[in-house]
Amino acid sequence: MSSLTGVLYAILVAYLGGWYTGYWSGNFSLLLFVLTLVTFVYWTAERLYFAPRRAAAAQAVQSNAAARAAALEQRGIATGNSAAGVAEARNELLAQPWWLDWTAGLFPVILIVFLLRSFLFEPFKIPSGSMIPTLLVGDLILVNKFHYGVRLPVINKKIIANHNPERGDVMVFRYPKDTSIDYIKRVVGLPGDEISYRNQRLFVNGLPAALQPLADFYDEDSLRYEPQYSEKLGPIEHRILMHPQRQLYLPQNETFPFRDNCSYSGDGVTCKVPAGHYFMMGDNRDNSQDSRFWGFVPDENIVGRAFFVWMNFGNLGRIGPFH
Repeated sequence: MSSLTGVLYAILVAYLGGWYTGYWSGNFSLLLFVLTLVTFVYWTAERLYFAPRRAAAAQAVQSNAAARAAALEQRGIATGNSAAGVAEARNELLAQPWWLDWTAGLFPVILIVFLLRSFLFEPFKIPSGSMIPTLLVGDLILVNKFHYGVRLPVINKKIIANHNPERGDVMVFRYPKDTSIDYIKRVVGLPGDEISYRNQRLFVNGLPAALQPLADFYDEDSLRYEPQYSEKLGPIEHRILMHPQRQLYLPQNETFPFRDNCSYSGDGVTCKVPAGHYFMMGDNRDNSQDSRFWGFVPDENIVGRAFFVWMNFGNLGRIGPFH
């Protein structure tokens, strides 16, 4: 078993190494599921087979030592400090070997992480500036996995419904063109909505989203000030960046499911959101690859609702909830 465990650890190291170096893309949910399953098998074998065998062997040593000591005492021979040696031998027999300590011993911890991450909260790191000023590069955020319903891990199949996404929610989802990648954007269009983004204004069902100018936002990465606005979608009021002199080019030849629901022109795009899908946009409107480019997000791609910055190592003042 020690050789098998060594092989399994070698496979794990190779997988993580290839993932880290970019030779292949990893699936952390699948990896965590496999680790939980493998360590559970070891944990069960430990409880039902290996631990009882070690206990029986230790008991046999103790019984044999006691019988030998009794026989020697009948012959008038002192046993000395044999009890200490027996106790040491017994403890050695009861001790878990390394390959069980690093498998069965890790099962409870891995199980807790798996359950928390799959059904309650999952941490993410913001990799790009598409959600500035709401979220900055390097923000470590928490995502509520059960807000939009309970889903089975790995296959992401919803088994218990909860809240539906609402306009203004910040949502993490699997990128429709490559579901191994997680994206984070803001929900601007619900199923059945008509969404227009023309001349840098957002319209929902023909009505412009309420927009108010704010003080310019200082971008520490580009070292420049950007025009900042307050936008309101339903009850959610949030900040966006939008430069009036910077027209975002929208390619009109992109293909994606329900492409016929969208019409592109020189001043923007208008889309009718199909049933079971959502229209997503970044708060950094001139620097965000979102539904304007690659289409709609299906319900089965939803990961969860982002709601809290739990750490930013460069700016501790970022910690807290956001909208």
